[in-house]
Amino acid sequence: MTRTVKQLFDLTGKTALVTGGSRGLGLQLAQSLGEAGARIMLSSRKASDLESSAAELKAAGIDVQWIAADCADEKDIHRLAAETLKAFGHVDILVNNAGAAWGAPAEDHPLEAWDKVMNLNVRGYFILSQYIGKHSMIARHSGSIINVASIAGLGGNPSGMKTLAYNTSKAAVINFTRALAGEWGEHGIRVNAICPGFFPSKMTAGLLKNLGEENMAAHAPLRRLGDDEDLKGLALLYASDAGKHITGQWLAVDGGVSCISGG
Repeated sequence: MTRTVKQLFDLTGKTALVTGGSRGLGLQLAQSLGEAGARIMLSSRKASDLESSAAELKAAGIDVQWIAADCADEKDIHRLAAETLKAFGHVDILVNNAGAAWGAPAEDHPLEAWDKVMNLNVRGYFILSQYIGKHSMIARHSGSIINVASIAGLGGNPSGMKTLAYNTSKAAVINFTRALAGEWGEHGIRVNAICPGFFPSKMTAGLLKNLGEENMAAHAPLRRLGDDEDLKGLALLYASDAGKHITGQWLAVDGGVSCISGG
């Protein structure tokens, strides 16, 4: 019998690992999955941030645990994955969200900053996906991997933004998503990407201050920036059986910016 929409979106009994989950977009994604019934493992580098965010989720009735880990470090990524599997038994949903940005003119961009961005935004996604895929999803012939990319990965930037490494890394995430989806589809694993536009966050605070929030909002066809609800629906679609026939895709959540900028 065909399931109802409510049943298709229900994540009761599912488990989710969310990196970069202690604030901003990562916390919003964790809230979305937890509100739909999933057990959540939150991760970021700072234990104090995780403790506070986990308390917030628990107050909302969400079953959540946390592990502090550096997703730019291979050993720490493996520890995070192993401890999550020990705690939950398996991972149904992996949200790769931990990321970094760096602003500098291309001609003066420090190599160490380039490496920092690439190691966290691309290499870290690969290492964690590989471990969770190999040790949980492939054997169970099931899983959803959600990679947080960015509309910055769809093209260039306004002249005031000099984020070459970040843009390059997010473009890599989009094609990593497509390539992994093509390879792991036979294992019943879906891999999709979210490409947020401008959302007020700690990472974008300086940029929005320089460029002006009102100016950036005015550039979007919907005349607004993203808020703390705007990623929830897409994340739930990707994670749940409502999206069971969707893989290898990216979708911009940007108020329409990419549709007028050639992205």
